Amino acid sequence: LAFTIPAPQLEDYATLPQAESSGPAVTALSQPVTYTPTRTAYETVVAATSAAADSSAAKRQVNNACAPQPSSSNPPMGAQNDTPADFETDPILGDTSINAPVPNGYTQSFSNLNASVSAPGYLGLYLLDSYDPSACAAYCGGVVNGACQGFDIYFERDPSLDPADTCSNPPADTNIRCTHWGFGVDATAATNTGQYRDQFQVVIAGSNGYNTNRQPPAMTNFTGPTALPAAINAPLSSGAINSFQNAFDVTQCAVACQGQTAYDHIHATKGVYNACNFFNAYILSENNVPQGLYCSFYTQSWGPSYATNTGQTRGTDVYTVSESYSYYLTVNDTGMVGS
Repeated sequence: LAFTIPAPQLEDYATLPQAESSGPAVTALSQPVTYTPTRTAYETVVAATSAAADSSAAKRQVNNACAPQPSSSNPPMGAQNDTPADFETDPILGDTSINAPVPNGYTQSFSNLNASVSAPGYLGLYLLDSYDPSACAAYCGGVVNGACQGFDIYFERDPSLDPADTCSNPPADTNIRCTHWGFGVDATAATNTGQYRDQFQVVIAGSNGYNTNRQPPAMTNFTGPTALPAAINAPLSSGAINSFQNAFDVTQCAVACQGQTAYDHIHATKGVYNACNFFNAYILSENNVPQGLYCSFYTQSWGPSYATNTGQTRGTDVYTVSESYSYYLTVNDTGMVGS
């Protein structure tokens, strides 16, 4: 965990860890959010996505041959012809999506798509009884540390019976699903158009995405946040970069920053160590799809005038920086043992 000193601090983003897209399992009915932020100071990566998608915590559809499947209790009366094409173009489902009110504290990212989000930072899934973005937002707002940054609500054409040899293409039900994400959602990430379960085709309609407007919270022992136009590109005194692919939870940066200092203090050279006095937290996206929360650590503070790193282009891939914030240690650490 010792500091590295790159110069300049502008990173080659293509060499940094890349996140994998994820989402709910095909047969999952609900996967309540079980997000757990970093608790250990020396921990650099937290696999909250794995915890959220753990099959032991997931409520799944009944998987017995031709068994009735759970469904939303109050979906709009659409998709009368019960075919995938009719479901995707059903005007009632489309109008419900288009006319849905935007929840307070959120901004709508996309509307009425025939695909749901598949991206890094999947947190969990809820089955709703009605198409209610505010109900989905309430679940999102309840995740610790404000880690839920966005959600996707959509209609899904699901089988009314568990498809099997004797009922390979059963009548369809309309389910209303609400997925939560540790990073903001964007139409670029809405790539899940459905799949087959035996001969039954699962498709999606009325997919709406919303992102929270709130900024990250204050951190214990730090002053901030300060909103920045880009990532810090400091000429010196720069340190290591940690990445977290689970959520935009700045608590993880604060814990890692102090853990970095604690480690270097223990391994001081002639009484001198690198103290993390300042960190920059931001989201790095590749081709508009968030790849993770990135935390850059520094031995000294840098002002907004050094926030000039907006990203870079590598071949056909475009890397961009967003949601950039800085925090500085309220009581400066001198980096000298005993001081």
